[in-house]
Amino acid sequence: MPPAPDILILFGTNLRRIRKDKGFSQRELSSRCNIDNADISRMENGTINITLQTLQQLAEAMDIAVWELLVPRI
Repeated sequence: MPPAPDILILFGTNLRRIRKDKGFSQRELSSRCNIDNADISRMENGTINITLQTLQQLAEAMDIAVWELLVPRI
């Protein structure tokens, strides 16, 4: 499999960090935003591309702004 584009790695890293900071397991986040648990794992590993709708679902489930999943941590 070819390497994931940098944006997918950045997104996955941010998703994992924020999810853990919020105290959610992958299963709990999956339940909160009605996304398959295996897809949450794939997102965090940068192996799946998502839609803008999914991005919004994740942000809403974690009570954050969408941009927080897409920008490098300073």
